[in-house]
Amino acid sequence: MSFLYQLHTIKQTIRQTNAGVKRDSFTNVTSNRIFRVACGLALVLLLLSNPLTPNDGIAMPLLAEKIRPLDGTGGGPLYRRLEDALRDALRDQVLKPNEALPAERDLAADLSVSRITLRKALDTLVNEGLLIRRQGAGTFVAGRVEKQFAKLSSFSEDMAARGRMVRSEWVGRASGAVTPDEALTLGLSPGTPVYRFNRIRFADDTPMAIEYSTIPGFGLDSEDVVGASLYAALELTGNRPVRALQRLRAVLFDAAQAQLLGIEAGAPGLYIERRGFLADGRVIEATRSWYRGDAYDFVAELDTRG
Repeated sequence: MSFLYQLHTIKQTIRQTNAGVKRDSFTNVTSNRIFRVACGLALVLLLLSNPLTPNDGIAMPLLAEKIRPLDGTGGGPLYRRLEDALRDALRDQVLKPNEALPAERDLAADLSVSRITLRKALDTLVNEGLLIRRQGAGTFVAGRVEKQFAKLSSFSEDMAARGRMVRSEWVGRASGAVTPDEALTLGLSPGTPVYRFNRIRFADDTPMAIEYSTIPGFGLDSEDVVGASLYAALELTGNRPVRALQRLRAVLFDAAQAQLLGIEAGAPGLYIERRGFLADGRVIEATRSWYRGDAYDFVAELDTRG
């Protein structure tokens, strides 16, 4: 007789006994209570003699078994090591999008850490948009992409941190002389060479955004050095932006843009203009992006303190 069948039989017996208590006379109540206690003891003995395994179909594998150990040689506070281990699990899709995490009390016991340590690690991942807390429901792996305005990062870095596969489809890349509008935006003199990049950005084969970027000629060796990440190419030449100004507004996708993103014309989206700056104040990047409104959220933390 299987463990699950035995457990089911005991539960059914207790239910039937409970129902019998309501029907029986007062003189039978005592005997029924004794029987229920006996069933409870039988259940305890059954659990002791048949430890649960993942194959029993009752318990999911413990999270501690799915992430890397926390007692490595990396050092640092325990909550930081836990935070890094969970972030790696999200990146490697050990934890799937929209998956619910266990309750904090159970999760802390599973990972052998205090609830304070666990909460500090989860708070950081929530702030980064990797996890989402839903009032009254718990903590979930983020499904929609949440981009934090407080951190300057590339699309490739954002998606990789969330365990998403990143790729681009090139619409075009070219070099040429700066246009009057580009010169004004980038602070360049007329005739200055620039590189232009136009891509569709994908996460897990889902088209997420359309990007148009213009880079001053001094920022890259050629337009061909840009692969999966523009910022990675800029970093190789020591020209990755250290700060940026962004402007965001709601838009409706026209027919051409909708076709590139595989959505309906007129669907809502987010339009972002970004200017990236080097440490010496020069503009190194001017990017215009159109993000899908049904898959991307932008989050900004506000504070009344000066």
